[in-house]
Amino acid sequence: MDQHDIQSEEEPVCTLWAKLVQGFLGIVLIVGTGFMAHYYAPPPANDMQAEVQQLTRQVGELRQEQAMPAMVLNRYRNSICYIFGLYQVGYPGQKPALRARISGTGFVVADGLLATNRHVAEPWYGDPEADALIAKGATPQLEKLLAFFPGFSTPVNITPAVFSAKGDLAVLRIDDSAAMHALRPLPLAEGPSNPGELVAVIGYPMGVLGMVAKSPPAVYERLALRRDDIGAANELAALSLIRPSATCGHLGDVVGDKLIYDAPTAHGGSGGPVFNSRGEVIGINAAYIDGFSGGTLGVSIDSLKPLIAAAQRPPQPPSSAQSQGNN
Repeated sequence: MDQHDIQSEEEPVCTLWAKLVQGFLGIVLIVGTGFMAHYYAPPPANDMQAEVQQLTRQVGELRQEQAMPAMVLNRYRNSICYIFGLYQVGYPGQKPALRARISGTGFVVADGLLATNRHVAEPWYGDPEADALIAKGATPQLEKLLAFFPGFSTPVNITPAVFSAKGDLAVLRIDDSAAMHALRPLPLAEGPSNPGELVAVIGYPMGVLGMVAKSPPAVYERLALRRDDIGAANELAALSLIRPSATCGHLGDVVGDKLIYDAPTAHGGSGGPVFNSRGEVIGINAAYIDGFSGGTLGVSIDSLKPLIAAAQRPPQPPSSAQSQGNN
């Protein structure tokens, strides 16, 4: 067999091998192209539309959160009042052993009803000095309790209706028929509050002093050195300068009915509403821890709702046995 015959027999084998390699490379190329198309090609129209809707919803939520403090302040300002009170603790026939003022915040929760802290509506509640006197037989007495509402040129009388037996909450009645029906109740949250969400606290931190400090220069110069809180409050009301302030922060934790957040507050802000990012009241501002900016404390709105329901119940008529006993 000559060399030409050997080459003619080997040539089909080489050609077949080349074709196999080319076919394999073609398959690899097709698979690779499909792989890249799967991962780098634009998603289907339905998926893209869902992503756009999700992003639009997230942007809307962020805008809502940013606008919330201004929205609730402007919408509900007139229903959030400054509370001023005078109380005394003493013994019968003697000069009061303790006489003090109280400043706080309240807000409308139903027709003719205000919510606040118990230590605002019953100022001797939790006061160590008052507790010591009461333990010795002294009697506490509320001399005056007034609510100054934005938009009202004069204060209205308020009276305690229901106190919480376990927490720092109270519901009061507005003793003024015109004010009762002109004020808009604040919306109360139905769902749970989650740590991390944005909150806004509205109230009257520093009481009259805080409102005088932000008043026009002429009013500030006239009232800054006065020691008559009730007189200054009446003048601020006459000038339409009863105006609450808003502070913002985040809900740090929820423990039982206790809310912990970092929105700053001060004396006078007790009893103010705590709003979530949807503009709903989730709690009542109650206290703050000195020296710790994240230690502002509130009480969950869930603990307030039974008190509102109790205050709305009509008074029960005396039973027949009681009526006979009184005759």
